Amino acid sequence: MSATAYALVSQVRFKELKTRVGLAAFIGVTAWFFAPGIWPPAWFAAVLVTQLIDWAVFRRFRLHPEWIPDRRYVILSCMVTALGVAVYSSIAAWLWFTGGEIGRAFALVQVAGGLLHVSLHMHQARPILVSAVATHGAYFLGLPVISAILTGRWQELLIALGCLLYMSHLVVAVRQSSATTDLLRSAKEREREARHKAEEASAAKSDFLAVISHEIRTPMNAVISAANLLRRTELDDRQAEHVSMLTDAGEVLMGLLNDVLDVSKIEAGKMVLETDDVDVRARLASLARLWEPRAAANGVRLEVEAAPGVPDCVRTDPLRFQQILFNLISNAVKFTGEGRIRVSADWADGRLTVAVADTGCGIPAARLAHVFDSFEQAEAGTTRRYGGTGLGLSISRKLAEIMGGSLTVSSVEGEGSIFTLSVPMAVSTTRPAEVREAAVEAAGALEGRSILAADDHEVNRRILNLLLEPHGCRLTLVENGAEALEAALVERFDAVLMDMQMPVMDGLEATRRIRLTAGVNADTPIIALTANALDVHRQAWAAEGVEAFLSKPIDPAALVHTLAEACAGVPAEKGRAEVA
Repeated sequence: MSATAYALVSQVRFKELKTRVGLAAFIGVTAWFFAPGIWPPAWFAAVLVTQLIDWAVFRRFRLHPEWIPDRRYVILSCMVTALGVAVYSSIAAWLWFTGGEIGRAFALVQVAGGLLHVSLHMHQARPILVSAVATHGAYFLGLPVISAILTGRWQELLIALGCLLYMSHLVVAVRQSSATTDLLRSAKEREREARHKAEEASAAKSDFLAVISHEIRTPMNAVISAANLLRRTELDDRQAEHVSMLTDAGEVLMGLLNDVLDVSKIEAGKMVLETDDVDVRARLASLARLWEPRAAANGVRLEVEAAPGVPDCVRTDPLRFQQILFNLISNAVKFTGEGRIRVSADWADGRLTVAVADTGCGIPAARLAHVFDSFEQAEAGTTRRYGGTGLGLSISRKLAEIMGGSLTVSSVEGEGSIFTLSVPMAVSTTRPAEVREAAVEAAGALEGRSILAADDHEVNRRILNLLLEPHGCRLTLVENGAEALEAALVERFDAVLMDMQMPVMDGLEATRRIRLTAGVNADTPIIALTANALDVHRQAWAAEGVEAFLSKPIDPAALVHTLAEACAGVPAEKGRAEVA
């Protein structure tokens, strides 16, 4: 018998100690009315003594639930249980022989109740159960048998037969109760084990994705940054085409990586929304500026319109709102070869509705119900013809649902499609300062600025130097957090770029120590610049109070804009500014 069973019985008996004592007092008073005498109060005193002994013996199980009792302690526990039951039920003998017919009926009810009580509450520990049931059963069957022998009224043996039938039913009930309890316990153990395995698998998956994300972003940072640097040089048409191919391929790969990470977060239920002010018209205009050149290259007009009733500013998750619209417009541009793409926004009943309508190829009716499935394309040849993974629409619908809204589609093959996003939003009384063109805003903003950059990868340090050198800033490069801390203690910097994973001292610890030194850089803006781009990494940086979060591969415009903003003394909101 497991120690847990003894501990469980002990805990139940301890919880019901007051109930047993109160019931004993009631039985004692009732017995005194049936048959006045010294025995009822003496019996109650004996009950108190045996309950105290029971409490002392079983206390060890309560204090040490995992303790495995030896054979002698089990025997002691059984003897104490039998003694307590013998004393508790002895009042039934007094009532049986001195209380008349009513007393005899009350005696049987009292013993039957005791049998039911111990059967329900002691079945986990069989030795204890047997000790209690055997003692109660001796009274239950023995009283009518002894009475029949003493009085010669053998018909009273029928009472013993009825008692025996009651006990047989009780045995069946206890067995069923025990079986049900065992099944429930096994189910809970299986559920606990399954949950534990699922948590381990989720943790392993998160660790795997974190490593893969970091290991892909690090070399891609070199590839994409080198391509961006090549664009700044004098190239002939053929070379420019090669660089464009390189950057486009890099963007596709990074888009795929980000989509996989988003799907993983959504499936794990770890997608967290962050509400902020969003200028709807400015956000739509920004997306139009991004996609107009690509649409025009296909001979397609891109039109953006917001109804007069659309609020100037709403409260929602800016990153996810833009991500959904980005995916919808991207799909429209990809599948529209001629005609137009129209993005229209409307407002009704506290919901912002944005419809993206195109005159593209449309979606076959048979595939329309599956366009929001992961890795699903309109038809088998879509990936080969247009590219993509089939994750964008799936992620967009799931994000819309997480935001409390919906994403639907209607389409006619050969005529075009309409994707409609509808999300509940609150109207904001403030208007955010939307990000302007980084190149214009940052022009000359870094001239003469002193920037400290910590990165353990030599190629990354070289890329930072090449990207920032044309802006006239003075760049101090170090290889780890310890060197960054040492440099920050002796020289004042306008901003600090900090990698996360570095030898000797990581970026989080270095940031923490720079903040705590109260030296010349205690309040200097620190910008996380890392290939660790998961939400858990962003949250870790936010906890250290960084001004912004930039993930690799480095976006040159975003880097310059973020540094210019920090150096100008107007940092993004603590822990919220993220540029992926």
